[in-house]
Amino acid sequence: MKQQIIKINLPGGFISAGDLYEILAIAESAGAEYIRFGNRQQLYFGINETCLEDLELDMLKAEINYEISADLHPNIISSYVADTIFNHEGWLREGVYKDILDMFDHRPRLKVNLIDNQQTFVPFFSGNINFIASNTNNYWYLYIRFPKTGKLCCCPSLVYSDDIPVIAKIAEEIILQNKALFYDRNDVDEKLFYKMLLKKSGAMLQPVTEELKLPDFYLPYYEGFNKYNNKYWLGIYRRDELFLLDFLKEACQLCLKSRIGQIYSTPWKSIIIKGIEPADRNQWGIILSKYRLNVRHAANELNWQIEDICNEGLALKKQLVREFEEADLRTYQLCFAIKMQPKTGLTGSVIIKKDKNTLFDILHTRDFNPNSKDYVTYLQEIAPSELSTHLIRLCAEFYTIQSNSVSPVAVSEETTPLHQEKEVYQCNNCLTRYDKVYGDCVNNIEKDADFENLSEYLCPVCEATKSEFSLVGSINEHLT
Repeated sequence: MKQQIIKINLPGGFISAGDLYEILAIAESAGAEYIRFGNRQQLYFGINETCLEDLELDMLKAEINYEISADLHPNIISSYVADTIFNHEGWLREGVYKDILDMFDHRPRLKVNLIDNQQTFVPFFSGNINFIASNTNNYWYLYIRFPKTGKLCCCPSLVYSDDIPVIAKIAEEIILQNKALFYDRNDVDEKLFYKMLLKKSGAMLQPVTEELKLPDFYLPYYEGFNKYNNKYWLGIYRRDELFLLDFLKEACQLCLKSRIGQIYSTPWKSIIIKGIEPADRNQWGIILSKYRLNVRHAANELNWQIEDICNEGLALKKQLVREFEEADLRTYQLCFAIKMQPKTGLTGSVIIKKDKNTLFDILHTRDFNPNSKDYVTYLQEIAPSELSTHLIRLCAEFYTIQSNSVSPVAVSEETTPLHQEKEVYQCNNCLTRYDKVYGDCVNNIEKDADFENLSEYLCPVCEATKSEFSLVGSINEHLT
């Protein structure tokens, strides 16, 4: 019997326990047993086609927006889930997120992101219309990733918080009404787009005077019981992406009983419950035990992005995680994305991308920061059985680079070059650096030896020749 996938957006990535319970009751009535959460913090469940009519009536009565086996309206995602537990700095807090989301009077057809620049738990640029908090209170950078182009551009003006819903709506209208100019094209004229945006919006914008600095990436461990502000938060991840509906119903009931207002979904297809009182922690432990839920998976299993409801991608992830475990592989400061379909918008330090056949290409961002969007092809046409060998080697190269140099530099906006010390040269292939302050013990080069005066030189990591090195201060690498 044919199954239909029901998708419900959770704007901002959170929902009240009462509203979630209502959705779960409707899903249960329609025959669903499991709930999934998606990369864009949305909710999915599957039902038999014969149950659609009753489900539609229940959804209408509850005034719940939903889609049936479609994604015409992507969820608005936000980094609100990270607030107070993964970041404690900056001006962006709960009230600002909620005020902005409440002002949206349309259901976006393009992906919209609201992101705190102080965190790295939620991807910065996975949307088409990305608002990134600046260091100025209530002002945001606006980055547009034109649909199906991969081209990322930064607006030269900052957007005020109250103007975000209007700007998002107008930007979407311009793109969708002018697809010949801004949709699935590699030669997008961003200046024309901004001119049209400013003309139609009439918003009071503030010029960008300081470029966005991406924070060094790290993925916090988002599972288990964790203490903060004299309370606990609980993170729950499922290896098969399936949350038993009965478990979620009991979790909602306990939230309501213990006065926890909201449940958060994450871009890692997990959930987080904040504000657990010490006195209530044992009750949560009882529920976890009742449903046999493990909340301490290995870190190298948690740092993966996979397309939603993609069994092939999930099977490959399980294979690679198993092989990573056997190799006792360290993956701290890295995250991986598996792309079975082109142009899915998934982000990662390392991308495993299926080609037109059954083989895979391996790419990575030039600085291994998943938010930089500046990808380098590492290897092509790799058989699935050989992927782990090459990925393990790539991880080793990353840590070699990291130990031989300062931490990788984050790439800023497309129109801005990297800024580093001019005395440092960098290998264009593997990013190993030659700094005359240290010399190169592998090649028996003493300290203070100028790179340009070396007659011959081979990269100590990948053996690239001297001609494959660039003066870091003059590199003009951009986001693409």
